[in-house]
Amino acid sequence: MHGLKPNLDKQRKSIIDATAVPPKGGDYVWDGQDEDDRPLTKKEMWSGIKRPGGRPRSDNPKQSTTIRLNSDVLEYFKAQGRGWQTKINDVLQEYVDSVR
Repeated sequence: MHGLKPNLDKQRKSIIDATAVPPKGGDYVWDGQDEDDRPLTKKEMWSGIKRPGGRPRSDNPKQSTTIRLNSDVLEYFKAQGRGWQTKINDVLQEYVDSVR
């Protein structure tokens, strides 16, 4: 196993040396023969990029606000794990519905 490291160091150095200087001809030049070898145009590259759709927009989006809560109330909801803010919203919504 001792001889493995110097060998890897030589390979690493040869790769770094080979890629340190770009080829004299510049970027890859397509010879016009095989369509599969042709580099993509910018338009083709952008068309192939899939953009995440994300969530659908809500008809009634939530609004961000700041609210002061007693520490024991906050600790109770946070102790329930992920979704604790949604649980607070659900409790408040239930209250609003009950007094309407």
